[in-house]
This record gives sequence, C-alpha cells and structure tokens, in this order.
Amino acid sequence: MDSSPRDTKQPQLTRRRMLALSAGSGLAALLSAGPHGALAQQPPPPGFEPAPASGDTFNVEEIVDSGHRFFGSTSRGLALAVQNVFERWGKPNGYILGQEAAGAFFGGLRYGEGRVYTRNMGERVVFWQGPSLGFDFGGAGNRTMILIYHLPNVEIMFQRFAGIDGSAYLVAGFAVSALAGRGEGTRDVVLVPIRTGVGLKLGVNIGYLKFTPQSTWNPF
Repeated sequence: MDSSPRDTKQPQLTRRRMLALSAGSGLAALLSAGPHGALAQQPPPPGFEPAPASGDTFNVEEIVDSGHRFFGSTSRGLALAVQNVFERWGKPNGYILGQEAAGAFFGGLRYGEGRVYTRNMGERVVFWQGPSLGFDFGGAGNRTMILIYHLPNVEIMFQRFAGIDGSAYLVAGFAVSALAGRGEGTRDVVLVPIRTGVGLKLGVNIGYLKFTPQSTWNPF
C-alpha cells in the first residue's frame, strides 16, 4: 500500500480514491436491490472442459469462506453464486479479490485493483482496465471476486481477456460473467468475475479487460 504523504490542499483523483468512492454507492445499491434469480444462464462455450480437482485448485468451501470475509454483510447470496460457477466451470486454480469502478452510456470504461491468490504460484497485486460497447448505461462500484481457470503462471495474467458471448447473468444478487485469454497450448485462461455492486449499470455489452502489473488510466 502507498504510505507516502498526501497533499490535503489539492486532493487528486487517484484510482484508489475512485474505487473507494464508487464501491460505497455500488454496495448500497446492492443492499436495496434484494435477491435476484439467475438470468440468461448458459453452459460454458464449446471446447471448454470444466477444470478437474487437483492439488493446485480451490474447492467451494475455500472460495466461499474467502468471499464471506471479503464481501462481509453483502455476501448472503455468495455461496449460491459460487456454487453456480463451480457447476459450470469446475474448480479454479487461482482467484482475485479486489474492487472496481465502472460507468457507461452505450460505451464505457472499467478500472479495478486487487490481489491474485494461488495455491503454489504465490500472490501479487494486479490492476485491470478496459472499454465496453453495447446497450449499456449507468455506473457501479463493485467489490469483485474473479475465479481463474487454467492459469499456468501468474505472469500470464498480464494480457487482454475478451468477454465470452452469452456468459453474463445474475444469480442471488451477484453479477457473473466470463472472459477468455491466451493460455498454454490450445487451452485458454478463463476468468469468471463475481461482482456485487450491480447498482445502476444495466444492459448487455461486449469488451475486454487488460491486466497490468502497475496502475494506469489507459484502458487500451
């Protein structure tokens, strides 16, 4: 974390400040929204094989426990959302806990910051940003858990992950979607974000997320 002195006379809009402000409004919107059934539920795309259990994967109980500690009082539907993802995608071999802010009006931007956790490849801070296009409007601040599948090493996270068509839906008040990026051989790395602050952001969009080791405002 950044421990350098802050200029109280001329506060700047840093990414961390933006994420903190946006997350507050997004969490409040979630609490007022109540539970929702799953919408547009679809199986993984053709060619994706659910990840089998192995020594480097995480089980449902571990992910739900980490999520409960991270999401706190907003996690009532988390277990249902995580179980839904496990049924579709299998057991992940990594996950991210972080927060993000997003806004759109037929085209938008998303910025996030979090930490990658793996069983035997270590941990590290990551940042993500990206544009979106489509029938989408509003703004949201989210606490976000991203389950990671087929991750060969942490460094491969630093690339663009494109949204998988038809993978976005709601379950128990949590927004779930999926993105795919280059992996090893013919097997893609798949990210499945589980977000809280649904907020005012509605609609369906397509886009990508670019992960970087340092913070940047450039979404491209």
